[in-house]
Amino acid sequence: MSAMTPARGWWKALGVYTERRLIIILLLGFSSGLPLALTGSTLALWMRDEGVNLSTIGLFALVGLPYSIKFLWAPFIDHVRLPVLTTLLGRRRAWLVVTQLALALAVSCMGLVDPRAAPLLMAAAAVAVAFISATQDIVIDAFRIESLAEDEQAAAMANFVAAYRIAMLVATGGTVGLVAWLQATGVNADLAWTYGYVAMASLVGVGFVATLLAEEPEASASETPEPENVAQRFRHAVIDPFFEFTRRRQWVAILVFIILFKLGDAYAGHLLGPFAIDLGFEKGAYAGISSSVGLVAALAGGYFGGWLVNAVGQTRGLWIGGVLQMISNLVFCWLAFMGPDLFALAVAVAIESFTGGIGTVAFVGWISSLCRIRSFTATQYALLSALSSFGRTFLSASGGEVAQNIGWVPFFVVSTLLAVPGLVLLWWLGRSNAIEPREQT
Repeated sequence: MSAMTPARGWWKALGVYTERRLIIILLLGFSSGLPLALTGSTLALWMRDEGVNLSTIGLFALVGLPYSIKFLWAPFIDHVRLPVLTTLLGRRRAWLVVTQLALALAVSCMGLVDPRAAPLLMAAAAVAVAFISATQDIVIDAFRIESLAEDEQAAAMANFVAAYRIAMLVATGGTVGLVAWLQATGVNADLAWTYGYVAMASLVGVGFVATLLAEEPEASASETPEPENVAQRFRHAVIDPFFEFTRRRQWVAILVFIILFKLGDAYAGHLLGPFAIDLGFEKGAYAGISSSVGLVAALAGGYFGGWLVNAVGQTRGLWIGGVLQMISNLVFCWLAFMGPDLFALAVAVAIESFTGGIGTVAFVGWISSLCRIRSFTATQYALLSALSSFGRTFLSASGGEVAQNIGWVPFFVVSTLLAVPGLVLLWWLGRSNAIEPREQT
């Protein structure tokens, strides 16, 4: 039998992305990414379009708090069985169905609130969406890790992150583009935004269909009954995953690095919509560029990031992704000097989306590799991914105030400098050989 040709080898390698289980992960990635922009950048653009001041918009970054503390209820999601649905669908799929239905309802309700007239009510609605979305993320992450073999995780992560980025662009560019079109046809602005959010709520159905088509992970479906002793169950679900992590070399530095790595990117990203509006772009034009050029660039960056990590290794992949996403913030300084030029906007969006895709794939893949003990995977991943959103939620809340006081160009310079501490920690962890995960136990 002849050896496989290089071309056939490439096709075989690419074919893994089209396998049924990885397509399910792709669709769930879309469902996971959709709500984040609706409570973040899209909401910020909506509020700016309604005349809300930048300081208030910046504070709305705090509505992402549930993403930062989701590890608190991850053990509950990991161990509680839902009546009837668990029997019909299995433990993971039952929780997915419940969270996706709740998410569609919550996003629709959010669209009914006027952010200028009732900012506190809008904040409450956004927090509700974020809480349900964070809960869905807990289940999706556990489903992904339990459904796939070790050698399928990298390809699955490339699919997941690509779909996640697509969903964020759809939730930004798609929503704003629809709102702009509705307003151009004579629909009242408030009603147009309501229709936009209801349309996004309907897209949660992508994840719902994926859940119904999926199979319950074997690791979840065939698990042994938990001990009846409540204290033992609590220790196994809540305490053991944390203490297992604390036995690792430089574990404190690892946690701080997780908080800081995406800080500069998140600090700038939260306010890109208001920045475009202030610069003089029509929201429809911004939406069109984000959903077309940004979509292609995000896809290219995500899959390139997956290839890069496999080609150069986890540590070098983190370095390349971290440096590129830091430098990409400076392109918005150039855009500020260029003014409302559509070509310049397209270039800036393309660079930001491409580098963001590389950094995200490298970073999320590395976090997944830290979850080495299968019985703790869901809770540990919830803890680590929650920490990664800490910078986006808390440290980015001051962004609006900073931009309002110092101007957009200095703001993007500051956001670039905020990426430096994460890279310094990456150097420190690499120097102490703590960045590369050890073999699973």
